[in-house]
Amino acid sequence: MSGAHIRAFQQDSRAYIAGIVSRSEEKARKKMKEYALDETCAVYTDYAAALSDPRVDIAVICTPNDLHCRQAVLAARAGKHILLEKPAALTWEDSLQLYQEVSRAGVHSLVGYVLHFNPLFETAKNLQKEFIGEIKYAETDYFHRIEEDLPCYSWNRTESVGGSSLLAGGCHAVDAMRWFMQEDVESVYAQSMKIREDFEFPGTTVVILRFKSGKIAKIGSSYDFISPYVFNIRLCGTKGTMWNDKLWSPQMISGQLDYLSLPVTLPNSADVSHHPFPKQARHLLDCLEKDIETNCPVADALKTQEIIAAADLSAKINQPVALPLGRAESK
Repeated sequence: MSGAHIRAFQQDSRAYIAGIVSRSEEKARKKMKEYALDETCAVYTDYAAALSDPRVDIAVICTPNDLHCRQAVLAARAGKHILLEKPAALTWEDSLQLYQEVSRAGVHSLVGYVLHFNPLFETAKNLQKEFIGEIKYAETDYFHRIEEDLPCYSWNRTESVGGSSLLAGGCHAVDAMRWFMQEDVESVYAQSMKIREDFEFPGTTVVILRFKSGKIAKIGSSYDFISPYVFNIRLCGTKGTMWNDKLWSPQMISGQLDYLSLPVTLPNSADVSHHPFPKQARHLLDCLEKDIETNCPVADALKTQEIIAAADLSAKINQPVALPLGRAESK
């Protein structure tokens, strides 16, 4: 993951890699060599020392999930802008603390829901008004069976670091739902099941959302299915329907007989080299130059965190959970 971020910023002349933080100096220097970074890139084994470097303007946090909140809070207190990998935190309480610290510091932030920049997402956004219309029902799915050959397997499957199916990866599907619906959720109901013995948490969760407008939506998240990586988007609107790269919009496409196939790159790969990190880095740098908010600051990601906390609680107590959450309601 760190390599994808390094490559992304290397492609923009407005930024350079000022330092790499690692518990292992040897690994950090190996990373420098891998990406042809010269001695202007400092190596730190102490995170606080890196944050004290005056050359550092942006802290890119791509550590295991349980470190995200704490490291982002320290970056905010140090006055650094933040690019934070998802999830923003593992608990609702930590999510609230992160939001408060970033707001108090007045720094810019971008939580790494990189699929905002995927061609299918961008195309769906562009088509939404004229070809899909007002979305009345939607579905998003994150299906990703990880095995021991993936570096993240050892910690992603644990409750203390991975968190839950939704926190570990399904948060992408929750964020995608919010990205397209652009409405507030009033209640969350979820069910989960545990299939794999090597995962400490239930690997499959299904979430039903009810929005304040009365619209409903479904989110699926699974690490269990024996399948390649799959990310589904289904948007059903007043003018048409989009099912992944298939579009049905008879009002706008005269004489349409079948779904129109859209020749765009789908978000169906777990390989980070396939993900649009350069677009994400460029977006952050654009926002810093213009001193405007990013498309997914911590304040926005807080709403995704709230839905996840409510869903995990709902699955635990087998009851719908109303939003907004209070400070102790996710326990």
